[in-house]
Amino acid sequence: QVALLESGGGLVQAGGSLRLSCAASGRTFSDYAVGWFRQVPGKEREFVAAIGLGGVTSYYADSAKGRFTISRENAKNTVYLQMNILKPEDTAAYYCAARRWLYSVEGVDYDYWGQGTQVTVSS
Repeated sequence: QVALLESGGGLVQAGGSLRLSCAASGRTFSDYAVGWFRQVPGKEREFVAAIGLGGVTSYYADSAKGRFTISRENAKNTVYLQMNILKPEDTAAYYCAARRWLYSVEGVDYDYWGQGTQVTVSS
């Protein structure tokens, strides 16, 4: 069992930055790939970024490329999502999710989810 807790969301102006954190507790965190997803009410959940076990491999949605950076510190059981040049369309609830071994862009592939943190970008 892995418990995930997101933090770092908030209100920011367009062009600003936020760093989201996903803190994990439970089983060996280094055995889990982690993905970030976001969701706006009334819309489908959207993949944002994912990172492999050691933090060497990562993958981004086109909307995140060049602006967002995913990283992890296994010693701290934490994954980060640095978000720069934020746009109003980035407004959403952001969730981190974990699954054993390989990351995926599909939310259904993940076994554990956090409760989410709200990001609001004003124009």
